Amino acid sequence: MAKLVTLIIDGKTVTVPPGTMVVDAAKKIGIDIPIFCYHPKMEPVGMCRMCLVEIGRPVIDRATNQLVLDAEGKPRIQFGPKLDTACTTPVSEGMVVLTTTPKVGEARKEVLEFLLTSHPLDCPVCDKGGECPLQNLTLAYGPGQSRFLYDEKMHLAKHIPLGELIYLDRERCIQCARCVRFQHEVVDDPVLGLSQRGRSLEIITSSQPGFDSIFSGNTTDICPVGALTTADFRFAARPWELKSSASICNHCPVGCNIVYDIRREAKAGGKTAIKRVMPRQNEAVNEIWMCDKGRFAYHYTESDMRLAQPMVREGSNLVPATWDEALNKIAAQLSRSMDNPNPSQGNPAGLVTLVGGRLANEDLFNLREFTQALGGQVLLYGSMGGGEWVAQYGVAPGTNFGEVGKGTAILVIASDLHEEAPLWWLRIKQAARRGARLIVVNPRPTRLDVHASHVVRYAYGEEVDTLGYFLPENADQIPEMLKPVVEAFQEAEDALIVFGSEGLGVRGSTELAQVSAQVLAATHHTGRPNNGLVGVWPNGNTQGAFELGFCPMVVEEMATEISRSNITLIAGADLAGDSPALARALDQAGFVVVQELFLTETARRADVVLPVQAYTEREGTYTSGERRVQRFYPVLPVRTGPLPDFAITARLAQRLGINLEGRSASLVFQRIAQAIPSFSGLTYAQLAESPEQWPIMGKSDLYYGGTGYENKQGVGVRLALQEVFSPFPPGARREARANGDEMDGLWLLPFSRLYDRGQLILHSPLLRKRLAKTALWLNPKTAAGFCLVNGVITHLKLQDVDYAVEVCLDDDIPQGVALLPRSVGLPIVEPVTVRLERT
Repeated sequence: MAKLVTLIIDGKTVTVPPGTMVVDAAKKIGIDIPIFCYHPKMEPVGMCRMCLVEIGRPVIDRATNQLVLDAEGKPRIQFGPKLDTACTTPVSEGMVVLTTTPKVGEARKEVLEFLLTSHPLDCPVCDKGGECPLQNLTLAYGPGQSRFLYDEKMHLAKHIPLGELIYLDRERCIQCARCVRFQHEVVDDPVLGLSQRGRSLEIITSSQPGFDSIFSGNTTDICPVGALTTADFRFAARPWELKSSASICNHCPVGCNIVYDIRREAKAGGKTAIKRVMPRQNEAVNEIWMCDKGRFAYHYTESDMRLAQPMVREGSNLVPATWDEALNKIAAQLSRSMDNPNPSQGNPAGLVTLVGGRLANEDLFNLREFTQALGGQVLLYGSMGGGEWVAQYGVAPGTNFGEVGKGTAILVIASDLHEEAPLWWLRIKQAARRGARLIVVNPRPTRLDVHASHVVRYAYGEEVDTLGYFLPENADQIPEMLKPVVEAFQEAEDALIVFGSEGLGVRGSTELAQVSAQVLAATHHTGRPNNGLVGVWPNGNTQGAFELGFCPMVVEEMATEISRSNITLIAGADLAGDSPALARALDQAGFVVVQELFLTETARRADVVLPVQAYTEREGTYTSGERRVQRFYPVLPVRTGPLPDFAITARLAQRLGINLEGRSASLVFQRIAQAIPSFSGLTYAQLAESPEQWPIMGKSDLYYGGTGYENKQGVGVRLALQEVFSPFPPGARREARANGDEMDGLWLLPFSRLYDRGQLILHSPLLRKRLAKTALWLNPKTAAGFCLVNGVITHLKLQDVDYAVEVCLDDDIPQGVALLPRSVGLPIVEPVTVRLERT
């Protein structure tokens, strides 16, 4: 470890690592040096000059290279003739910093007076009012009056859309370039820039569509004035009117820590409404950032289309019912089924329970206990398997992507992280910059490639075989071009494997997870921090479902189980909306119960529909893809009618003499901790613990890290690894389809898009222009072989249903295959061969 540096700031001694900037060293001992352009997550530029301080350094005798001492025997300190910028000056041994001298005060006053010459007097109407660093610093350090004339201020067009999500007020911009630097340095989306010079300098977007970045909302958090605002919060509320509630984003497996800001308002008919979503600091998960899907896709929780009361089937119609009527009908059906069991099924009640990966741990646990008490079967509805291997070989406690660097290898296989888990893409990219060996193994290019030390291409279908080369036992079979890559991974002190489902379904991803676990075990990269396996799941709590004993099935097998069941209970999953085969199976099922937010295609086929609370109306826990259990808290008042999933299950269980906890999520979690070994000993109190984090965020200064929130509600706890099963079962070999081969039909493969067309995101009007196309993606040479051109409509048959889709051409798609996005209204889950017909 490098020798630490000791210095004195305003009479206080502080010891910090070498390379620390003076502004950060001061922050560590509670001294706030005002800043505008500096941000602790970005490189310093010294543009605004607000951080000017007096800096003195010990005098060194050039002849002896020793310190020169004063009459008291202390080192003589020599101050420079000019002030220094604290944000660009690294600390040095013996340095003395003065931050409150008259000279410093005068400089700050002049900087603020200069900034205000081109700043409008918008404070009474500005969206940043109440949390504006410029406003606060002007009150603290600024001049009482200006020497400049108001009429000479710059007047520019206001509220220019940089895109449909972010607006720019050019008059308010102080040219700190935080937004531009964030897009260039942090998220590698250089779509913002500075145009013109002098007082005409302004921010512009250079992308089409405007501000084309999935991280655009973060620029509004770090903007130190009201120049950048989001479309949903602009002119919507003042910060002091808002109440805040901590939560967890449930759109992907990262588990970003967030805050919902709410207020009661006339516009919402006197109800409490969500006004904005902001990041909450968790340096081990999402740091202080979040993606735009998590920021703008919350509208489903407030939708007027939400189910409000239970419904039961009368003939061909679903009619409103009371909770007692609905639950009694289900209980009676289960009792009749148990009185007439089907021994051939080994399922006394003939009950099959299917859950989606967005349910909380508490919901999943009660559903599992209820189903198992009746001898039923529990299934996870999803497009990806392998979570049981992550439970055994996942990352150990102490793992943090933000601390990974030299000595660590990160292998990402079959995943486009930028689309599937944006914050993991961001953090792994940064780990590569710190020196980690990033190995990207994928059949097509992704945005992670440019940051990789090694890029490996394989043909779709060769995922398992390609990863198998990383096993030491296959050393004599490794192709020459792969040897440096395999050596880099095997020789790394620490190693992580991040696996996805690009071109894969349940079977393929399960096999890939198994081989990934084998590679980690064989190379001794398990059971310690910054080693292990991570799954890029399609939902926020898919890993939680695996931890609690739920496993997925391929569509055909799931359809068989449903069609022969007496009772099918579905919670948080739209089977019929995704798959015609599953829709037909539901039509054949004996009795269908659906717990849902909306009247989905699956709910329309149900015999009983039970309305559930959105996660913003309750508390609970999610388990991230890194197996970190985190709490979310109530945000909105409870609606009359819907109940939490765990409470619904408990009420139903009570009617059948089964003892389940349904009074609160915390009491259910206590039972989870008693029943599930990996959760053993965990409590809600532990999950709510919040250690100190760096950089310091969310304090009263606001200018240091931005308007993101300090974490006071808990950073979560990573689960202990489950007991390892041994030995590994033999892995199956999937059929590889060589690129460019002539075939009878086309091999159609699934891939993921961030802005899909799932039930939750469809209710966000802000993201409609960003939604993924219902399109077939082909290489131009492949398309030519089928006489297809860009933009033409082609027909393909999936699960006995004909679909018309637009053809989109992309040179990055390998020849001989076609890609179709998941969750865009077409039933693509497993790879399948199709025929194409041009319209």
